[in-house]
Amino acid sequence: MPTFEVPGAELAVSLSDEGGHPVVQLHGLTSSRARDRVLNLDLGRGLSGTRLLRYDARGHGRSTGRKVPEDYQWQNLADDLLRLLDRWFPGERVHGVGPSMGTATLLHAAAREPDRFTGLTLMVPPTVWETRAAQATNYRLAAALIESDGVDAFLATAGGAIPPPATVGAPETVPDVPDALLPSLFRGAALSDLPARDAVARIDVPTTILAWVDDASHPLSTAESLADLIPQATLTVAHTPEDVQIWPKILSEDVARRG
Repeated sequence: MPTFEVPGAELAVSLSDEGGHPVVQLHGLTSSRARDRVLNLDLGRGLSGTRLLRYDARGHGRSTGRKVPEDYQWQNLADDLLRLLDRWFPGERVHGVGPSMGTATLLHAAAREPDRFTGLTLMVPPTVWETRAAQATNYRLAAALIESDGVDAFLATAGGAIPPPATVGAPETVPDVPDALLPSLFRGAALSDLPARDAVARIDVPTTILAWVDDASHPLSTAESLADLIPQATLTVAHTPEDVQIWPKILSEDVARRG
Protein backbone atom coordinates (compact mmCIF):
# COMPACT_ATOMS: atom_id res chain seq x y z
CA MET A 1 0.00 0.00 0.00
CA PRO A 2 1.57 3.30 -1.04
CA THR A 3 2.09 6.08 1.47
CA PHE A 4 2.60 9.77 0.89
CA GLU A 5 4.58 11.97 3.23
CA VAL A 6 3.17 15.32 4.33
CA PRO A 7 4.46 17.55 7.14
CA GLY A 8 3.91 15.63 10.37
CA ALA A 9 2.33 12.50 8.89
CA GLU A 10 2.40 9.71 6.33
CA LEU A 11 -0.89 9.25 4.47
CA ALA A 12 -2.10 5.79 3.43
CA VAL A 13 -3.29 6.02 -0.18
CA SER A 14 -4.92 3.72 -2.73
CA LEU A 15 -5.56 4.30 -6.43
CA SER A 16 -8.10 2.32 -8.45
CA ASP A 17 -6.94 3.07 -11.98
CA GLU A 18 -9.48 2.16 -14.66
CA GLY A 19 -8.56 5.12 -16.84
CA GLY A 20 -10.98 7.97 -17.28
CA HIS A 21 -11.68 10.99 -15.14
CA PRO A 22 -9.71 11.52 -11.90
CA VAL A 23 -11.76 11.38 -8.69
CA VAL A 24 -10.59 11.89 -5.11
CA GLN A 25 -12.60 10.43 -2.21
CA LEU A 26 -12.34 11.61 1.40
CA HIS A 27 -13.95 10.46 4.67
CA GLY A 28 -15.29 11.96 7.89
CA LEU A 29 -13.85 12.71 11.33
CA THR A 30 -12.70 9.56 13.24
CA SER A 31 -13.49 7.45 10.17
CA SER A 32 -11.35 6.02 7.35
CA ARG A 33 -11.64 4.38 3.97
CA ALA A 34 -12.43 1.07 5.66
CA ARG A 35 -14.93 2.46 8.19
CA ASP A 36 -16.79 4.51 5.58
CA ARG A 37 -17.32 1.33 3.59
CA VAL A 38 -18.92 -0.33 6.64
CA LEU A 39 -21.08 2.77 7.20
CA ASN A 40 -22.31 2.73 3.59
CA LEU A 41 -20.61 6.07 2.89
CA ASP A 42 -18.10 4.70 0.35
CA LEU A 43 -19.79 6.15 -2.71
CA GLY A 44 -16.80 5.34 -4.88
CA ARG A 45 -17.67 1.64 -4.75
CA GLY A 46 -20.17 2.33 -7.51
CA LEU A 47 -17.69 3.99 -9.86
CA SER A 48 -16.13 2.39 -12.91
CA GLY A 49 -13.98 3.77 -15.68
CA THR A 50 -12.32 6.37 -13.45
CA ARG A 51 -9.02 6.92 -11.67
CA LEU A 52 -10.23 6.89 -8.06
CA LEU A 53 -7.82 8.10 -5.39
CA ARG A 54 -8.79 7.25 -1.81
CA TYR A 55 -6.80 8.07 1.29
CA ASP A 56 -6.98 8.09 5.07
CA ALA A 57 -6.64 11.59 6.50
CA ARG A 58 -3.73 12.18 8.86
CA GLY A 59 -4.30 10.46 12.20
CA HIS A 60 -7.05 8.26 10.76
CA GLY A 61 -7.10 4.65 9.57
CA ARG A 62 -3.69 3.56 8.37
CA SER A 63 -2.23 7.06 8.19
CA THR A 64 0.03 8.39 10.91
CA GLY A 65 -0.30 11.61 12.88
CA ARG A 66 0.95 13.65 15.80
CA LYS A 67 -0.58 14.84 19.06
CA VAL A 68 -0.88 18.36 17.64
CA PRO A 69 -4.47 19.66 17.42
CA GLU A 70 -3.58 22.25 14.77
CA ASP A 71 -2.52 19.43 12.44
CA TYR A 72 -6.17 18.41 12.15
CA GLN A 73 -7.69 21.78 11.34
CA TRP A 74 -9.64 21.71 8.12
CA GLN A 75 -7.37 24.13 6.31
CA ASN A 76 -4.38 21.89 7.10
CA LEU A 77 -6.25 18.85 5.81
CA ALA A 78 -6.91 20.86 2.63
CA ASP A 79 -3.14 21.38 2.32
CA ASP A 80 -2.72 17.59 2.45
CA LEU A 81 -5.40 17.12 -0.21
CA LEU A 82 -3.82 19.59 -2.61
CA ARG A 83 -0.41 17.95 -2.15
CA LEU A 84 -1.94 14.58 -2.99
CA LEU A 85 -3.53 15.98 -6.14
CA ASP A 86 -0.18 17.47 -7.17
CA ARG A 87 1.38 14.02 -6.79
CA TRP A 88 -1.26 11.78 -8.40
CA PHE A 89 -3.08 14.10 -10.80
CA PRO A 90 -0.61 16.88 -11.65
CA GLY A 91 -2.10 19.56 -13.87
CA GLU A 92 -5.49 17.81 -14.01
CA ARG A 93 -8.89 18.87 -12.72
CA VAL A 94 -10.57 16.29 -10.51
CA HIS A 95 -13.99 15.49 -9.09
CA GLY A 96 -14.06 15.53 -5.27
CA VAL A 97 -16.39 13.54 -3.00
CA GLY A 98 -16.56 13.08 0.76
CA PRO A 99 -18.74 13.32 3.88
CA SER A 100 -18.60 15.73 6.82
CA MET A 101 -14.92 16.53 7.50
CA GLY A 102 -14.23 15.39 3.93
CA THR A 103 -16.77 17.91 2.65
CA ALA A 104 -15.15 20.65 4.73
CA THR A 105 -11.70 19.72 3.45
CA LEU A 106 -12.91 19.84 -0.15
CA LEU A 107 -14.53 23.25 0.36
CA HIS A 108 -11.36 24.70 1.84
CA ALA A 109 -9.33 23.32 -1.07
CA ALA A 110 -11.83 24.50 -3.68
CA ALA A 111 -12.07 27.97 -2.14
CA ARG A 112 -8.30 28.22 -2.36
CA GLU A 113 -7.83 26.63 -5.80
CA PRO A 114 -11.21 26.40 -7.57
CA ASP A 115 -9.61 25.47 -10.89
CA ARG A 116 -8.50 22.14 -9.38
CA PHE A 117 -12.02 20.73 -9.51
CA THR A 118 -14.48 19.83 -12.25
CA GLY A 119 -17.19 19.23 -9.67
CA LEU A 120 -17.95 18.28 -6.07
CA THR A 121 -20.24 15.74 -4.41
CA LEU A 122 -20.58 16.94 -0.81
CA MET A 123 -22.13 14.53 1.69
CA VAL A 124 -23.71 15.36 5.07
CA PRO A 125 -21.98 18.72 5.56
CA PRO A 126 -21.01 19.35 9.21
CA THR A 127 -21.81 22.21 11.57
CA VAL A 128 -20.34 25.48 10.28
CA TRP A 129 -20.53 29.20 11.02
CA GLU A 130 -23.34 29.88 13.55
CA THR A 131 -23.77 26.21 14.49
CA ARG A 132 -20.04 25.56 14.88
CA ALA A 133 -19.47 27.01 18.37
CA ALA A 134 -21.74 24.52 20.14
CA GLN A 135 -20.22 21.60 18.27
CA ALA A 136 -16.71 22.85 19.07
CA THR A 137 -17.63 22.79 22.76
CA ASN A 138 -18.79 19.18 22.38
CA TYR A 139 -15.47 18.24 20.78
CA ARG A 140 -13.45 19.86 23.57
CA LEU A 141 -15.56 18.07 26.18
CA ALA A 142 -15.03 14.76 24.36
CA ALA A 143 -11.27 15.32 24.30
CA ALA A 144 -11.22 16.07 28.03
CA LEU A 145 -13.36 13.02 28.82
CA ILE A 146 -11.06 10.71 26.86
CA GLU A 147 -8.03 12.08 28.68
CA SER A 148 -9.62 11.77 32.12
CA ASP A 149 -11.67 8.57 31.83
CA GLY A 150 -10.57 6.83 28.63
CA VAL A 151 -12.02 6.06 25.21
CA ASP A 152 -14.53 3.54 26.59
CA ALA A 153 -16.14 6.27 28.69
CA PHE A 154 -16.45 8.48 25.63
CA LEU A 155 -17.96 5.65 23.58
CA ALA A 156 -20.45 4.96 26.36
CA THR A 157 -21.71 8.56 26.31
CA ALA A 158 -21.88 8.62 22.51
CA GLY A 159 -23.68 5.27 22.32
CA GLY A 160 -26.94 6.60 23.68
CA ALA A 161 -27.56 9.05 20.86
CA ILE A 162 -30.53 8.49 18.56
CA PRO A 163 -29.23 7.91 15.01
CA PRO A 164 -30.53 9.89 12.04
CA PRO A 165 -33.43 8.07 10.35
CA ALA A 166 -31.39 7.60 7.17
CA THR A 167 -28.78 5.57 9.08
CA VAL A 168 -31.10 3.20 10.97
CA GLY A 169 -29.73 -0.32 10.76
CA ALA A 170 -26.16 0.74 10.07
CA PRO A 171 -23.56 -1.45 11.83
CA GLU A 172 -22.09 -0.32 15.14
CA THR A 173 -18.57 1.04 14.64
CA VAL A 174 -15.91 2.73 16.74
CA PRO A 175 -13.43 5.44 15.72
CA ASP A 176 -10.74 4.20 13.35
CA VAL A 177 -8.16 6.34 15.14
CA PRO A 178 -5.44 5.45 17.69
CA ASP A 179 -6.74 6.18 21.18
CA ALA A 180 -3.79 8.44 21.92
CA LEU A 181 -4.62 10.71 18.96
CA LEU A 182 -8.38 11.09 19.50
CA PRO A 183 -8.17 14.12 21.85
CA SER A 184 -5.95 15.97 19.36
CA LEU A 185 -8.33 15.17 16.49
CA PHE A 186 -11.30 16.49 18.45
CA ARG A 187 -9.45 19.64 19.47
CA GLY A 188 -8.40 20.20 15.87
CA ALA A 189 -12.02 19.87 14.79
CA ALA A 190 -13.00 22.37 17.50
CA LEU A 191 -10.54 24.87 16.00
CA SER A 192 -12.02 24.44 12.51
CA ASP A 193 -14.66 26.21 10.46
CA LEU A 194 -15.40 26.82 6.79
CA PRO A 195 -14.03 29.86 4.97
CA ALA A 196 -16.25 32.92 5.00
CA ARG A 197 -19.49 32.76 3.02
CA ASP A 198 -18.19 35.02 0.25
CA ALA A 199 -15.25 32.66 -0.33
CA VAL A 200 -17.56 29.65 -0.53
CA ALA A 201 -19.82 31.55 -2.93
CA ARG A 202 -16.90 31.82 -5.38
CA ILE A 203 -16.71 28.02 -5.77
CA ASP A 204 -18.38 28.03 -9.18
CA VAL A 205 -18.30 24.36 -10.17
CA PRO A 206 -21.19 21.88 -10.47
CA THR A 207 -21.86 20.72 -6.92
CA THR A 208 -24.25 18.10 -5.57
CA ILE A 209 -25.03 18.28 -1.85
CA LEU A 210 -26.30 15.06 -0.27
CA ALA A 211 -27.78 15.58 3.19
CA TRP A 212 -30.02 13.76 5.64
CA VAL A 213 -32.44 14.88 8.34
CA ASP A 214 -32.36 14.89 12.15
CA ASP A 215 -28.60 14.90 12.74
CA ALA A 216 -27.35 17.66 15.04
CA SER A 217 -23.73 17.12 13.98
CA HIS A 218 -24.69 17.41 10.30
CA PRO A 219 -27.61 19.83 10.33
CA LEU A 220 -29.75 20.35 7.28
CA SER A 221 -29.20 24.08 7.79
CA THR A 222 -25.57 23.70 6.63
CA ALA A 223 -26.59 21.86 3.48
CA GLU A 224 -29.25 24.46 2.72
CA SER A 225 -26.81 27.34 3.27
CA LEU A 226 -24.26 25.77 0.95
CA ALA A 227 -26.93 25.12 -1.67
CA ASP A 228 -27.89 28.80 -1.53
CA LEU A 229 -24.29 30.03 -1.68
CA ILE A 230 -22.62 27.82 -4.29
CA PRO A 231 -23.79 29.02 -7.73
CA GLN A 232 -24.11 25.58 -9.39
CA ALA A 233 -25.31 23.59 -6.36
CA THR A 234 -28.22 21.17 -6.10
CA LEU A 235 -29.48 19.64 -2.84
CA THR A 236 -30.83 16.12 -2.29
CA VAL A 237 -32.12 15.15 1.17
CA ALA A 238 -32.32 11.57 2.45
CA HIS A 239 -35.01 10.53 4.93
CA THR A 240 -34.52 6.74 4.88
CA PRO A 241 -31.67 4.25 4.41
CA GLU A 242 -33.15 3.50 0.98
CA ASP A 243 -32.56 7.14 0.02
CA VAL A 244 -28.87 6.77 0.92
CA GLN A 245 -28.60 3.63 -1.19
CA ILE A 246 -28.91 5.72 -4.37
CA TRP A 247 -26.03 8.06 -3.45
CA PRO A 248 -23.37 5.99 -5.28
CA LYS A 249 -25.48 6.28 -8.44
CA ILE A 250 -25.69 10.05 -7.95
CA LEU A 251 -21.89 10.23 -7.69
CA SER A 252 -21.51 8.16 -10.86
CA GLU A 253 -23.84 10.54 -12.69
CA ASP A 254 -21.98 13.57 -11.32
CA VAL A 255 -18.62 12.26 -12.53
CA ALA A 256 -20.00 11.19 -15.92
CA ARG A 257 -21.62 14.58 -16.45
CA ARG A 258 -18.57 16.57 -15.48
CA GLY A 259 -15.79 14.29 -16.60
